[in-house]
Amino acid sequence: MNQYRPDTKCIHSGYQPKNGEPRVVPIVQSTTYKYDSAETLGQLFDLQADGFFYTRLGNPTNDAVEKKIADLEGGVGALLTSSGQAASLLAVLNICHAGDHVVSSSAIYGGTFNLFYKTMHEMGIDFTFLPPDCTKQELEEAFRPNTRCVFAETLTNPSLVVTDLELFASVAHEHGVPVIVDNTFPTPINCRPFEFGVDIVTHSTTKYMDGHAVQIGGVIVDSGNFNWENGKFPMLTEPDESYHGVTYTKQFGKAAYITKARVHLMRDLGAVSSPNNAFLLNLGLETLALRMERHCSNALAVASYLETNQNIEWVNYPGLKSNKYYSLAKKYMPNGTSGVISFGIKGGREAASRFMENLKLATIEVHVADIRTSVLHPASTTHRQLTDQQLEESGITPNMIRMSVGIENIQDIIDDIEQALNRL
Repeated sequence: MNQYRPDTKCIHSGYQPKNGEPRVVPIVQSTTYKYDSAETLGQLFDLQADGFFYTRLGNPTNDAVEKKIADLEGGVGALLTSSGQAASLLAVLNICHAGDHVVSSSAIYGGTFNLFYKTMHEMGIDFTFLPPDCTKQELEEAFRPNTRCVFAETLTNPSLVVTDLELFASVAHEHGVPVIVDNTFPTPINCRPFEFGVDIVTHSTTKYMDGHAVQIGGVIVDSGNFNWENGKFPMLTEPDESYHGVTYTKQFGKAAYITKARVHLMRDLGAVSSPNNAFLLNLGLETLALRMERHCSNALAVASYLETNQNIEWVNYPGLKSNKYYSLAKKYMPNGTSGVISFGIKGGREAASRFMENLKLATIEVHVADIRTSVLHPASTTHRQLTDQQLEESGITPNMIRMSVGIENIQDIIDDIEQALNRL
């Protein structure tokens, strides 16, 4: 499918029905699969043959959606997970053990920060956090001999910093480690990180990929470009005794990383996406290109309006020419960033709360990035576990509103914002 453009891939990649088969990806709601011989099943368990034998490791519905997402990102393979949080966990855990170290952007989703800062730290993996707009020298100084990867978000949630992907990739590769980037907000429609040197991409498919807020899921996509044969990743280059001595790089080549994530971590941790959720995700993917175009145009119109409103202290949207990340946004996301904007209400936390309560069309939700306009106060919700210093490092202020601009009529959205501001 590589000859087609992203809009077409959204509809057709991953599944090509044969004569008499369902036109739409079917839901294969089965945990297991029949085989005529024990030998065949044994070969599947030993990774000597391809096929489905237990849905925790693979399912026809999930497989079709994984192939579509891998094609959209330009990778060699993908693995659906039960949530975006699970994708972040497995992506790092696949190449990091107790005693290892990770360099991470500090401006990441609050749930991801807590996963790294507390849970994975308790597992013995250490993290160094630094601003996503750090200098090359600051980035280089964060590395240690036991650093095994770098983690960042393409467009940070909710501070909307555009990460310099080429800078992160070049420094990481100088130190012989891969870059893992969460590409949830731009989606592969607006940014394809592999083209800028990134090695692994993750998504919370719960957001724009789904688009309708009906399923929770995540995905890991492997570029197939990183050379694991540098002595730092024995889990990929040395025999895995749990599979009778399989060496992933030898048997699976460019797909070594994503294969190990599936047959090792998914086997043992079980953070699998259900076939029904994969089916719903695919319905969202089919209209992803159309929706992202509308999300971005609406968000730019809202951000431009807010810039001129006297009740607004500041507006942050990389699509604005006044934004400090505008040039980076044009480099990495020339067709638009996302539908998410952030802004500060004059009057602090209390005014921010009153503004949200005054809205009639837009709703107060924890969710973000679906077809309906919604708002959230990050400091008291998604990032409430962070200290004041951590909030500052994450780019979160007490008066910050995160608005996820939907695909409703733009004038209705602006009218709703205007009436809510007028009532402050």
